[in-house]
Amino acid sequence: MGRVQDVPLSAPVTGAAGTQWVRRVLSAALLLPLFLAVVVWGPPWAFALIVLGVVGLAQWEFAALFRRAGVAASPLLGVGGGLVVTASFLVPDAVPMALALVVLGVLGASLAGGPPIAWQPSAVTLLGICYVGFLLGHALWLRNVPSGMEWVLFLVAVTWCGESAAYAVGSAFGRHRLAPRLSPRKTVEGAAGQLGAAVVAAAIAQPVLLPQWPWWEVVGLGAVLGVVGQVGDLVESLLKRSVGAKDSGAAIPGHGGILDRVDGLLFCTPVLFYCVAHGQAIAG
Repeated sequence: MGRVQDVPLSAPVTGAAGTQWVRRVLSAALLLPLFLAVVVWGPPWAFALIVLGVVGLAQWEFAALFRRAGVAASPLLGVGGGLVVTASFLVPDAVPMALALVVLGVLGASLAGGPPIAWQPSAVTLLGICYVGFLLGHALWLRNVPSGMEWVLFLVAVTWCGESAAYAVGSAFGRHRLAPRLSPRKTVEGAAGQLGAAVVAAAIAQPVLLPQWPWWEVVGLGAVLGVVGQVGDLVESLLKRSVGAKDSGAAIPGHGGILDRVDGLLFCTPVLFYCVAHGQAIAG
């Protein structure tokens, strides 16, 4: 079995920025209406199916990333375990039991691998289940809080507007690298653009989606997501950099893989859920 090695950074690529941007816009124009239709007009089970579908595809991409680097992660265990953990968010109080059973199952499956490094596939598989299935499962809880539909729309609008602004601002004005060891194309200017766009998107969304919430609290949540989303993006960059990959896949033109598209949401979703569910400012 191979071993994951450090991968030297490549220079930023800017020549195809315009074409990449067009692909991003076209992909969003095709996918966003479908997503909005399901969230706004679809039954709860349709939203749950979308979340489970995204988890399954992202788990598969996660395992494939490491398999290409020589780590024998198990796609089937990862997808199956991730779906079980995510689906458990639909059943009250089932998440701890589901997570425990999945951990026991994956660790038990490692016994069939044999020494001396049978732990490696299990460790990577469990990391993927926690990183994708557990974190994104909070979207199902978020959908069920008061004004859950509006909060889901707020989450997606703030996160994706921020990410789009980071790409646009970074491509046009980026001069100072934000984290050169992790991603040579992420810049301080792009990070500032993402934070600013997240705040603006939250300010616009407040009177439309969440008028019962004070505007400064909604804008504050937008700022929090603008920062947290960048942390999620950098974490995925770290994972990809460790295995020498530029993208997690090619499922979405202009965006890369499913995992590339939801990396910010993986961090923003649980943060927003706990802020909403346990915050002090929920309107009566």
